[in-house]
Amino acid sequence: MASGNRATQSQNHHHQAQSSGTSNLRVYHTDSMSKAIAQYTMDARLHAVFEQSGESGKSFDYSQSVRTTTQSVPEQQITAFLSKIQRGGHIQPFGCMLAVDEATFRVIAFSENAREMLGLTPQSVPSLEKPEILLVGTDVRSLFTPSGGVLLEKAFGAREITLLNPVWIHSKHSGRPFYAILHRIDVGIVIDLEPARTEDPALSIAGAVQSQKLAVRAISHLQSLPGGDINLLCETVVENVRELTGYDRVMVYKFHEDEHGEVVAESKRPDLEPYIGLHYPATDIPQASRFLFKQNRVRMIADCHASSIRVIQDEELMQPLCLVGSTLRAPHGCHAHYMANMGSIASLAMAVIINGNDEESSGRNSMRLWGLVVCHHTSARCIPFPLRYACEFLMQAFGLQLIMELQLASQLSEKHVLRTQTLLCDMLLRDSPTGIITQSPSIMDLVKCDGAALYYQGKYYPIGVTPTEVQIKDIAEWLLANHRDSTGLSTDSLADAGYPGAASLGDAVCGMAVAFITSRDFLFWFRSHTAKEIKWGGAKHHPEDKDDGQKMHPRSSFKAFLEVVKSRSLPWENAEMDAIHSLQLILRDSFRDATDGSNSKAVVHAQLGELELQGMDELSSVAREMVRLIETATAPIFAVDVDGCINGWNAKVAELTGLSVEEAMGKSLVHDLVYKESEETVDRLLSHALRGEEDKNVEIKLRTFDSQQHKKAVFVVVNACSSRDYTNNIVGVCFVGQDVTGQKVVMDKFIHIQGDYKAIVHSPNPLIPPIFASDENTVCSEWNTAMEKLTGCSRGDIIGKMLAGEIFGGSCRLKGPDALTKFMIVLHNAIGGQDTDKFPFSFFDRNGKYVQALLTANKRVNMEGQIIGAFCFLQIASPELQQALKIQRQQEKKCFSRMKELAYICQEIKNPLSGIRFTNSLLEATDLTEDQKQFLETSAACEKQILKIIRDVDLESIEDGSLELEKADFLLGSVINAVVSQVMILLRERDLQLIRDIPEEVKTLAVYGDQVRIQQVLADFLLNMVRNAPSPDGWVEIQVRPRLKQISEEVNFMHIEFRMVCPGEGLPSDLIQDMFHSSRWITQEGLGLSMCRKILKLINGEVQYIRESERCYFLISIELPIPGRGLKSID
Repeated sequence: MASGNRATQSQNHHHQAQSSGTSNLRVYHTDSMSKAIAQYTMDARLHAVFEQSGESGKSFDYSQSVRTTTQSVPEQQITAFLSKIQRGGHIQPFGCMLAVDEATFRVIAFSENAREMLGLTPQSVPSLEKPEILLVGTDVRSLFTPSGGVLLEKAFGAREITLLNPVWIHSKHSGRPFYAILHRIDVGIVIDLEPARTEDPALSIAGAVQSQKLAVRAISHLQSLPGGDINLLCETVVENVRELTGYDRVMVYKFHEDEHGEVVAESKRPDLEPYIGLHYPATDIPQASRFLFKQNRVRMIADCHASSIRVIQDEELMQPLCLVGSTLRAPHGCHAHYMANMGSIASLAMAVIINGNDEESSGRNSMRLWGLVVCHHTSARCIPFPLRYACEFLMQAFGLQLIMELQLASQLSEKHVLRTQTLLCDMLLRDSPTGIITQSPSIMDLVKCDGAALYYQGKYYPIGVTPTEVQIKDIAEWLLANHRDSTGLSTDSLADAGYPGAASLGDAVCGMAVAFITSRDFLFWFRSHTAKEIKWGGAKHHPEDKDDGQKMHPRSSFKAFLEVVKSRSLPWENAEMDAIHSLQLILRDSFRDATDGSNSKAVVHAQLGELELQGMDELSSVAREMVRLIETATAPIFAVDVDGCINGWNAKVAELTGLSVEEAMGKSLVHDLVYKESEETVDRLLSHALRGEEDKNVEIKLRTFDSQQHKKAVFVVVNACSSRDYTNNIVGVCFVGQDVTGQKVVMDKFIHIQGDYKAIVHSPNPLIPPIFASDENTVCSEWNTAMEKLTGCSRGDIIGKMLAGEIFGGSCRLKGPDALTKFMIVLHNAIGGQDTDKFPFSFFDRNGKYVQALLTANKRVNMEGQIIGAFCFLQIASPELQQALKIQRQQEKKCFSRMKELAYICQEIKNPLSGIRFTNSLLEATDLTEDQKQFLETSAACEKQILKIIRDVDLESIEDGSLELEKADFLLGSVINAVVSQVMILLRERDLQLIRDIPEEVKTLAVYGDQVRIQQVLADFLLNMVRNAPSPDGWVEIQVRPRLKQISEEVNFMHIEFRMVCPGEGLPSDLIQDMFHSSRWITQEGLGLSMCRKILKLINGEVQYIRESERCYFLISIELPIPGRGLKSID
């Protein structure tokens, strides 16, 4: 189970990576790559145990295996596990498979049942015609009818071959029709052949389109649901999928942050046992399988009892054929065993993939597997490929809808946190600090917990389920002894975090989050064990049921999950830790003010008495924190006073409107900032909110003020929230919004075209826009002259092809992973009678030129008024937008020029480096003192660092996490010497003192990792501290704190903390923004820090930037394995 210890570190509000085993409050996601690697090990262990249990798997003890997956696993086992899943060499028998060399059409592999399915087996009655023989080397075109061979040739020449699936072909010998599903692999093209159920290809197309129409109907149902209810969305999806596919049971599985899964929605046959609410260990769906779902999003197993079919392949191939993308890939024996145990003979699993929130990701790497929609059937079931394709279409739309719901939920959560923090701070100003415990709302309302407490000046103020006063004092002493230098701790298991008294707390208190307010004052939040929170909605386990937990079964998985999370709470979510950290910053200021007097309570009450005169002093810290939270929000947020004048305007709304904060302040929202058609709406929102009535999801149209935007409108859907003062009087309105401009009308320069369709389509008038039309099966039926000119595709080549996939997606490539899905929805909506106006639509023409347009799609009717297809026209970007695009292209050209210069520098700098290396080698051959040898070693280390940086000129490998690390044993002292040498000249120039707080044993401490990358990262962080330390007579300090961390008897890690400190205000805010927000950067130094932060994540480290009243520092944590000989260095 991948639950794991959740001890984490506090940090700046910017994006951070989390790493289990650290000790402060965390704010952002645990490194998903580290989690995945850890789970691969557990998956491989289970796989190996199952393989050893024999072919039947009867002796496989599931529960015991799950509990022992923390044992070390040889690398060979992991390789065998991955190979078995990806290159298993077997397929399911409901179809056959051919693999073909793309250049020669020569068969390089085929399944053993291919000859029989294609009718190539010897007949009892002799035939005069020479039968075709299927062997390695056979021309695949000879196996099918001439028309089928032509279709295959056409498909092989396509850029995106999968967009043409399925290809309708017939066996040359038997005439049997097949759906040919093609995809490319490393050695050629795989053709999965599934028998079709009809002889007429026209009927097949109509059937496929009918399946898509059913999916569009389901999508329309999803889009019509009220927002803000993810459970309702999931429940609707399972009902629609079950209606579409006919399976006995359909479930939505959601993957949690710790990788374990939960059934959150279910639709089933009434007599089946329910699985709703079931939780299961992360190992139940291995990471390797999750990776496959991102490549091949729909996976059907027709019969888990059916014997798999072996694949015969060319002996010259270096390894077994990759079957990752095959629709026929045979299930792993372990999975088939699981299905049989639960009475599910057939299954259909579909990936639910959404865009990740990490702004460091892009393209495929930004896609996250949120969960699965899984169908089960109690008998063998095989649904045709067109219906499965329609299900994939539905899942893509479900993912888009889910993203919007998750964003809305995030905004509502942010609103709740802001309101709760405001009320808590208000209490703090009007009462003693204990008010945040004794009054309502309390700190328990900030995050989900079972209890909370304030430990203030040696006194204990608990609420809810908490430890006793004696126990809390013991916890406080443990924190001071072990985490004195940190600002807090969060863990889902106090035992795993190392607290000695965890056992005495029992199941009532397992998880804890703590924030240090002062050096001896703490805020605590507590959670009970996970099993208390988990309630399975499934049937109870009857005592006479022979399922003893050893078999792989949902109930056994649930038991295994509860066993693994025993004495563990639900993990603390990132948003919760963010809320705690923000409150901590506010309280620190307030408590610091309070402790300036001899009696803190008296001081606070004195402040209350002088509130009218000195209120601004007490409110300043609160205001600063509120402004920071609003400023860093990804949603547009703005606020007005009771007169409707702007008094709050965050960075996002400033970016959207082109109006800076300074310019916006004091303007009237109704009269200055919104369009006339929105004035009445906004006026009503203000009137309601000032009376305490808060409206939600209201669309308003904001003006833009940036000259480059040329008065384009910004559409924002807002929630209006009443703002109150400390006496609960309404003093204004805050608007939390969502930018929906992309889905609205961007331009309005072209009117609807009415009249005779054909007269318009065939008109030679150059003012007629690009027009195309489809029949009711989405086959192109019209393609006018303007479309020919725009796309480079002639009418003769296009008519009769599928608009979605074959034309747009094939001939005209689309941009972005969701573009084809959105286009299909628009097209099918039009055929269904639902028009779409000015939908943003972009594609590449036949020559690769990028085209941006607005698509209007209307239903097409005949004389009787019956819908016979869709009629579409494109509005090309206005001259203003074309000018903006021209500027963008010029910038790209300038960027290319800079890249060319950079490539030249990187190439030419290698020559003098070679000279330096040679000179150093000559010096090494002479008699040198020990100090001189050390200098040479440091010089060589810096030289290696330069070479590494030169090879990083293409930053994509760092951005997407694929950077290859060169790991070896090294001495930590050598790294520190090389790092310090790189700042010495600047230290002297700026007249700064370098203070080294480094234990002597660190110099000889041996660790294992990428020495040069660690050196690069540390040098960059230290150099920025030196650049920004006050000069002259200033100082910079580097501290190193190693700590041994024993994972098992064989595996030891060294947890090393580097602290780089300087006095004064520290780094400029622009630099910090660049470092933590990689989507944009202003300074070169900030770009360097951003890259180093990403490299640090790859080497199992994290960095925080902490600014205190009189100093600031980088806190860098790295965990590195220790070679066997290095254990004696540190106790």
